[in-house]
Amino acid sequence: MPIVSARLVPRVRFKDPQIEMAHGAGGKASRRLVEGLFAPLLLDSREGPLGDAAHLRLGPTDLAVTADSFVVNPLTFPGGSIGELAVNGTVNDLAVAGARAEGLVTTFILEAGLPGDVLEAEVRAMARAARQAGVAILGGDTKVVEHGQADRMYITTTGIGRPLSGVTIDVRSVRPGDKVLLSGPVGDHGITILLARGGLDLEADLESDTRSVWPMVETLVDAAGAGVRWMRDPTRGGVATSLNELARDCGLGVSILEDDVPVHNAVRGACELLGLDPLHIANEGQFLAVVAPEHATAALRAVQSTPGGERACIIGEILPQPAGTVLAMTRYGASRVIDMLVGDPLPRIC
Repeated sequence: MPIVSARLVPRVRFKDPQIEMAHGAGGKASRRLVEGLFAPLLLDSREGPLGDAAHLRLGPTDLAVTADSFVVNPLTFPGGSIGELAVNGTVNDLAVAGARAEGLVTTFILEAGLPGDVLEAEVRAMARAARQAGVAILGGDTKVVEHGQADRMYITTTGIGRPLSGVTIDVRSVRPGDKVLLSGPVGDHGITILLARGGLDLEADLESDTRSVWPMVETLVDAAGAGVRWMRDPTRGGVATSLNELARDCGLGVSILEDDVPVHNAVRGACELLGLDPLHIANEGQFLAVVAPEHATAALRAVQSTPGGERACIIGEILPQPAGTVLAMTRYGASRVIDMLVGDPLPRIC
């Protein structure tokens, strides 16, 4: 019998008996799946925390690569559609990894019986979003599955980007005293999707925030340079989950002023009625950044000066303690622990 070094045997920690919807919601169950099964078996040679994109060097060229998939229901909703999400979501994952999207490859998984005009509308939406984001669609693949097997349409993407010079996005560079910047109001996308399903007797003048965050990220990096420590686009699981991942990966605490987090009244009202926390609701056109304190003012002004970033704000800072924990403070001095998303309150939102 061959002898295999224990160092080469991946340790699989994922013990859930079956896959549930929560495993795709971006919260605790998703983290168990990725870190307990996928990472040890597929990424056993990778070092450091996982991020939104991987960086690699091919000869003299540095590249950033990301992959994503989109399963939103309904396919179209106020402010966007699955075709736009597929482009913007991929571009944004590269942007918050400090890279400008250059090319995108996409796969369509189509359900038999999908009307041709629905497919054409999404292809046109995808092309329009790509032009607006300045990214080329290089090619892809198409598969058709039997009726009832694909919820009409799924889209998967792979994005390739060129890393920006002068900035390194690495959670291990985060330090106590760093400031947490948020680009704008949270929760618009998730609540828009929820209302678009028509299952709730609620009316709200609300649209998804789907868009490319690259212009804001580029301006931020131009203003703060190496002072930008970390970025993330808070999609599934919302701001709360992204900040919890930050706290855990850097081994420090995160404190936010909850009253300073911008939330549209329609989102806040829907969350109050449904018992949801806006910090757990998905976004598709916002990003979080950790910035060195000496660069925070310049960084904030830069984002606010960019179209779409007018409501950017500093919402908190990094603390030495309590390690691995996110605290939300009110203006009256009360505090609460903000946990990752648990369960799956809003399935199929991206």
